[in-house]
Amino acid sequence: MGKQVSVYLDASGCSPNTARAYAQDLSHLRSFLVEQGLEWPSLTPALAVDLLLHLRSKRSQRRGAAQYPSLATINGERGARLSTATINRVLAAVSSFYEWGRITERFDGPNPITRVHDRAAARVSERHRPFLTGVVPLRPIRSPVRLRQVHRVPRPMSNEDIDALIAQLRCRRDLAIIRLMLDGGLRPGEVLGLHLTDLAYGRRRVTIRVRFDHPRGVRSKSKTERVVDLHEAATLEAVSAYVMRERPQDTDTLHLFLVGGRGPRRHEALSYSALVKLFARACTRAGIRTPWITPHALRHTHATRMWEGGMRELTLQRRLGHASPEATRVYTRVSDPIVVAEYRRALGLGDAPATEPETPAS
Repeated sequence: MGKQVSVYLDASGCSPNTARAYAQDLSHLRSFLVEQGLEWPSLTPALAVDLLLHLRSKRSQRRGAAQYPSLATINGERGARLSTATINRVLAAVSSFYEWGRITERFDGPNPITRVHDRAAARVSERHRPFLTGVVPLRPIRSPVRLRQVHRVPRPMSNEDIDALIAQLRCRRDLAIIRLMLDGGLRPGEVLGLHLTDLAYGRRRVTIRVRFDHPRGVRSKSKTERVVDLHEAATLEAVSAYVMRERPQDTDTLHLFLVGGRGPRRHEALSYSALVKLFARACTRAGIRTPWITPHALRHTHATRMWEGGMRELTLQRRLGHASPEATRVYTRVSDPIVVAEYRRALGLGDAPATEPETPAS
């Protein structure tokens, strides 16, 4: 069954990282079924509660999870549990798995990771039934089983942390990557998937294209191509310096960021793991290594700066390549200029002074 799911995900256009994430999430379902002595078609909505309790008792394997205090004990030992976001992601993966089983006629029961709410019964009491009840049928509402999740405010990097990080970068390639993610808001997959032809120095822009030709499985998260304008001179200079002075010239590949040096992997396109390692090493040298400072934090920093600088929500959504405005609204909770202005007027202080927006302290 696992092989069939893998083939389906590959045919659906999922990236290798997405397929591995699904496999990791479904491994929790497998461990629960083995523990209960059940086959996967035997899971029912009633047993979904037991699955939830099983996930709540699992120890987190995430690196750095033990750095945070935990009041939970697992088998008599204190340890960090799976986060709410992780549990909800696992439940969503399990729900998608059973929907796949229903579509392919391998599973004929109701989706066990779904609660059914009868809207008609919820609107009236048991002692009263209004006239003509049932004339207009109301379909039951189906909602997935999930935990209430904390919606955290994004944590942009401070200017001091950015300066310290850039000061510890060892080559022009790394500087160009960091600058593109910081000043363009590019995702890791987007910056690693760039081709030389995607750069337009004269027009000061980079085109983010959807491709599936990266030898290390790197893909853009979004399936919508977009153009990102880059008017920061430091970023354009960093990219140009890398292409002209450091990028290997004796290669036919169009991928922008390549492995340098003289090793056996020279000329290969840079991978996700290589980007994570170079970023982590630079953070360690700069003394800013924390669990929340990741390559994606550069995109958070860019989005927060743009919003606090006055960019409109719809414009920010287009620049970041978000498919839904809900994904963009997470940055509006950092510092809403309208809320600040009305707060100051309520205190009788007038409009907010034009100062440089501050970022949360690390």
